[in-house]
Amino acid sequence: MPMADMLIDGAAHNQMLSFMDGNAGYNQIMMAEQDIHKTAFMCPGHIGAFEYTVMPFGLRNAGATYQRAMNSIFHDMIGHSLEVYIDDVVIKSPEEGNHVSSLRKAFLRMRQHKLKMNPKKCVFGVQAGNFLGFLVHKSIIEALPPRNKKELQSRLGKINFLRRFIANSAGKIQPFSSLLRLKQEQTFKWEEQHQQAFQEIKHYLSNPPVLSPPKRGRPLKLYVSASEVSIGSLLVQDNKEGKEQAVYYLSRTLTEVERRYSAIERLCLALYFTAVKLRHYMLPHTIYIIAKTDLIKYMLTRPMLRGRIGKWTLALTEFTFRYVPQKAVKGQAVANFLADHPGEEIENMDSLDIANADLLTRAHVCLNNPIYSIHLTPWKLYFDGSKTDKASGAGVVLEEPLGIRHCYSFPSDFQCTNNRAEYEALIIGLEMLVELGIQSVEILGDSMLVLKQIAGEFKCLNPSLAVY
Repeated sequence: MPMADMLIDGAAHNQMLSFMDGNAGYNQIMMAEQDIHKTAFMCPGHIGAFEYTVMPFGLRNAGATYQRAMNSIFHDMIGHSLEVYIDDVVIKSPEEGNHVSSLRKAFLRMRQHKLKMNPKKCVFGVQAGNFLGFLVHKSIIEALPPRNKKELQSRLGKINFLRRFIANSAGKIQPFSSLLRLKQEQTFKWEEQHQQAFQEIKHYLSNPPVLSPPKRGRPLKLYVSASEVSIGSLLVQDNKEGKEQAVYYLSRTLTEVERRYSAIERLCLALYFTAVKLRHYMLPHTIYIIAKTDLIKYMLTRPMLRGRIGKWTLALTEFTFRYVPQKAVKGQAVANFLADHPGEEIENMDSLDIANADLLTRAHVCLNNPIYSIHLTPWKLYFDGSKTDKASGAGVVLEEPLGIRHCYSFPSDFQCTNNRAEYEALIIGLEMLVELGIQSVEILGDSMLVLKQIAGEFKCLNPSLAVY
């Protein structure tokens, strides 16, 4: 099935549009002779048994089958002068003069394949129209405002449908979560906090939010933010005037487990969540990550192959990311996003990594009590290298003065002996400590040869080890 987001973007930025809807949709597809008996059903009384000779509604793959038929009929027009999602068809023309010829070509194709449209649901030669629940215009995509607000679930359902247009939608509807968890015997009580949150959403939607589809050949910018209860992101692109225009808002509420993540991990989770949801937008473009700290830069340039961040890093390797520090805001959409996502301040992160950031936070707490000090013990470096007939690798464990450990593993891209693998592991660990600015470290390992040679107690007689 095609992605609705891509079809909506394709329908925008056209001078003339025509909208059509299939007549009786699935019933226009004939059933295969050998499959007709599979649709048999019995009517009550003496009416008898019947079989479908056309594809009925409700079959598992009915939608995909109809879409495949439409793709076959309009194969050379899709993406150029036509977009189709199952039985919804839009004819588009960048110039008004070409619209009649595009319609003629589409009608001839429909007549050739005996495809019928419902005339009561067709609109021709307009500049804006409803397509897949969105109002598409020659220059913008505009959210349709919600209409029915009698019940909370109905209201939130409409708001959730518009989440693409709302900055931090998860944070805005979070006050209603307690009401949604009420059991049947519990009383529904609408309190001041619920009314205030609802008024904020109404005020936000009183001015229809506007998104702009991404243009090919231009890089995208991604703002990411994380709070204690939700994560969010904003995908933007610069227009011709250099102002940032919103392409997609994304957010969700954190689970109980995710709320116990560190601030750094929540920020990394926001990037991973966005990449999964907006993969079709981000994959063809260079993405500039914009955040208050360079933690995202650390995750992308120094991947950790274990734990949650390691999993997220591996999933992000297919994208082209660049880190950009947050500077002046050049668009109202970005200003709104930053106002809705104040995030959490992490100070002095320009030259620190994740391990040191957590240590800095804990050290700040400990300094209030004179018993504790992070300078009492040095960092510890555990290293180990191993070799097999097929591969070799290195393992490194860094232990902070407060006892927190960070584990890493690295495959080797060349054949080496077991002693060389031990040296490689040690050097990798030392390079990491140098980048952290650590000046005092206790080194531990299981290779007496390496440890004794470093201490000067053993001489290095093997030429292959002399380089180390």
